[in-house]
Amino acid sequence: MNGATDNWLDQLAPAHAPAPPGWWPPAPGWWLLLAIVIITVTTLAIIWLRPTQRRRRSALRELRGLESGPGDDIALACGLENLLRRYALAQFGRDSVARLSGDSWLAFLAAHGGGALAGDAGRDLLRSAYGGGAPGAARALWLQGARGFLRSRHK
Repeated sequence: MNGATDNWLDQLAPAHAPAPPGWWPPAPGWWLLLAIVIITVTTLAIIWLRPTQRRRRSALRELRGLESGPGDDIALACGLENLLRRYALAQFGRDSVARLSGDSWLAFLAAHGGGALAGDAGRDLLRSAYGGGAPGAARALWLQGARGFLRSRHK
C-alpha cells in the first residue's frame, strides 16, 4: 500500500488550543468609546478655555471682591466703573466703547444687560466714580446693573 500504515491517525500532530486573541486592534465598541471620550474632553476644553468665558468669570470674581470690600460707596463706584470699562473694552473692542461717556455709556450698559444702571442710579454711579460725591448712592442697583451687564451674553 505504498508505505502507508493502517493507523494513519498516529501521524497527525498533537492537539493544541488556538492562540489567544491579541489586544490589537480593539473591538469596534472600544473605538466608539475612545471617540466619545475625545469629543467630550475637547468640547469641555473649548468651553472652559474660551476667552469670553474666562473674561466673564474673571470679571464676576472681581465683582464679588468689590461687593465684599469696604462699605465706602465712592471706592465701590470707582471700582465698578473701572471694571465695567475694562470688560466692555475687552468684550466689544475699543472702537465701539472708548468714545462712550455719560448718558451714552449708561445707555450702552443698559442695552447690554445692565438695565439697573439706566437713569438716576447710573448717573449716581458716574458722579460718585468721578468725584462728584455720592448724594443718593444706590449701591444695590449699581451691583445689580454691573452683575447683569457682566452675565449677559454678548456677541
